[in-house]
Amino acid sequence: MTASKNNHDSTGADNSASSTSSNASHKHAVPAQRAEELRRALEQASYEYYALDTPTLSDDTYDSLLRELEAIEVAHPELITANSPTQRVGTTPSDAFASVAHAARMYSLDNAMDSDELDAWLDRVESVSRKLGMSAGLHYNCELKIDGSSIALSYQYGELVRAATRGDGRTGEDITANARTVRDIPLRLQEGTLASLPELEVRGEIYLPKTHFEQLNQLADAAGEKPFANPRNAAAGSLRQKDPAITAGRELASFIYAPADKTHEDLPPTQHAFLDTLRQAGFHVNPDVEVKSSRADIHAFCQEALERRHDLPYEIDGVVVKVDSFELQEALGYTAKAPRWAIAFKFPPEEKTTVLREIRIQVGRTGSLTPVAEFDPVLVAGSTIARATLHNEDEIARKGILVGDTVVVRKAGDVIPEVVGPIESLRDGTETAFIMPTHCPSCGSAVQRIPGEVALRCENINCEAQAVERLLHWVSRGAADIEGLGAETINALIAAGLLHNVADFYTLSFEQLRDLPLGRKKQDGSETVFGEVMAAKVLANIEVSKRQSFARLLFGLGIRHVGTTISELLTERFTTLDALMAASEEDLTCIDGVGPQIVGSVRNFFALPQNQAVLQRLVAAGLNFENSEVDALDRSMQTLTGLTFVLTGALSELTRTEATAQLKARGAKVTGSVSKKTSYVVAGADAGSKYDKALSLGVPVLDETALQYIVETGKIPDAAQSEDAF
Repeated sequence: MTASKNNHDSTGADNSASSTSSNASHKHAVPAQRAEELRRALEQASYEYYALDTPTLSDDTYDSLLRELEAIEVAHPELITANSPTQRVGTTPSDAFASVAHAARMYSLDNAMDSDELDAWLDRVESVSRKLGMSAGLHYNCELKIDGSSIALSYQYGELVRAATRGDGRTGEDITANARTVRDIPLRLQEGTLASLPELEVRGEIYLPKTHFEQLNQLADAAGEKPFANPRNAAAGSLRQKDPAITAGRELASFIYAPADKTHEDLPPTQHAFLDTLRQAGFHVNPDVEVKSSRADIHAFCQEALERRHDLPYEIDGVVVKVDSFELQEALGYTAKAPRWAIAFKFPPEEKTTVLREIRIQVGRTGSLTPVAEFDPVLVAGSTIARATLHNEDEIARKGILVGDTVVVRKAGDVIPEVVGPIESLRDGTETAFIMPTHCPSCGSAVQRIPGEVALRCENINCEAQAVERLLHWVSRGAADIEGLGAETINALIAAGLLHNVADFYTLSFEQLRDLPLGRKKQDGSETVFGEVMAAKVLANIEVSKRQSFARLLFGLGIRHVGTTISELLTERFTTLDALMAASEEDLTCIDGVGPQIVGSVRNFFALPQNQAVLQRLVAAGLNFENSEVDALDRSMQTLTGLTFVLTGALSELTRTEATAQLKARGAKVTGSVSKKTSYVVAGADAGSKYDKALSLGVPVLDETALQYIVETGKIPDAAQSEDAF
């Protein structure tokens, strides 16, 4: 059993079970009969322990019965059942989690951030209820909002058959093996209404008790691993372990609270009554649930929950208020993302004071310089924090923060550490103003501030702080496309001193790659190296990358705001690298779709001497930085110049990428949004809002047959020119 509750009562209530395990007559019982008796006894013990909170077995007795059942199943493996108490921990780790569809959509909840928003929701519910003629006896179920990970449990005639994560609400991941390790999830339901149903899906929350969260992070610290940020992350991460044994060691727990289908005729008519039914079936149901009829009582429940949140053995971040009647819930219905019959009243963020000791600069993967506050460690919302981002120098100035200030800190959304501001009355004159650096602390390059942006940036392609992400971007499929160079290999090359910037890929030798240590040990203890076969393949792929188009290589340089589309626009206008580097601000601005931010980013990148040096090395290595005759588009084929297309829905003959490429090859422009300037919208299967907007704006809509005609002939079908649809 779990340590999250008191030990079982070891007095007289234990005697019957002890005699059950020691009765000599059972030693000679038929194994199948005895195994079933033991399963029933263990299930009853779990039911009393978790659902009723009235344990009658001591931990020792429970363990003794479990060991006896294990012994029978070892001797008679044909007697093992999927939902036997011995099968809670699987032995075979999973390589992946299969996708499963929920019986009904798992919605998220709308939030009420204060009492006024809660009252506004109550007003709406009461108003609609009156219009529906269902306002008489309107009651609300008030439940604590557990800060955990959502789960859906499926049963067939009382037997657990599947457990799934929430996923996107419609489809989740199958985590059945891991859910079986959660001790308070019943593998077989107690006899009654729910156990008799051929299909039942219930929803709830998996959480990590506070004591186990602290123990888990202590173990992580001792092992030199990164601790979990909060119990919710720990619960979610534990449920998605590939090895169920790891999940079992996390001491997770559950609270179950809702049916997937509340209209089933065998279910009780209210949320509160259903919770009782869940409890009777063996589920662990939160005891802190009350039915209220007045908003004053609802507010009082929320205030009491806020005051005692830190005394609870688990984390909560609010109160869920639900209409109690299932019939009225169905009548109120849902919005696109949340039920109208429920609201999550969120607690205000917990705030603590501490002393800000230093502001350090962190260089992000895109070169942005971010000031980070480092302060005396303080416990906030369940975990200790000692640093928080200050975002940029404008934010520091707006909040009036000085180094040495006593500051108020909290977790935004109870997750992300945040400095609210200083307590100016506690200043003693020793505080100092923080000044952003003029040069990158990682590489020493002068930093830039692009017009329209608040962040300072390092544009140096050699900057070590940005190295891994820049190098991975260069080898990615849409850029130089060098297969065989993943994160592990790139990190190993950096560690070996062989790779600093993208030009270094083109100086690697066969011997350097062949003998590259990957930081992993073989079974015999020897170092794993890259090897001859992979070295030869990667060098061949590097050679092929030299022939990639100018646009793809430009995209690979990782210039901020220069994606695939902008790269194509720039290289169509400036057909050589020299021409692009020499382009003036006016020249760049003349390109449709290139605004001030892109212009500033491009000019800053090419103006930096370090970047110019890397580009010279790339050119010397033979990379294609110009639109050659082979790469240039045949202008006679560009019959769609001046037309703008939008693609929406699923295409069966071409992928979206292929269709886009072929339309562009014909001179068309392909965008992602519909406007009055759009020439045609191509609608495949399940076309959505873009199709609707095209109709509302009078933009002609084509089907896939018309698209095939266009890419093959370069012409618009006559019917499409004269009608709004083809």
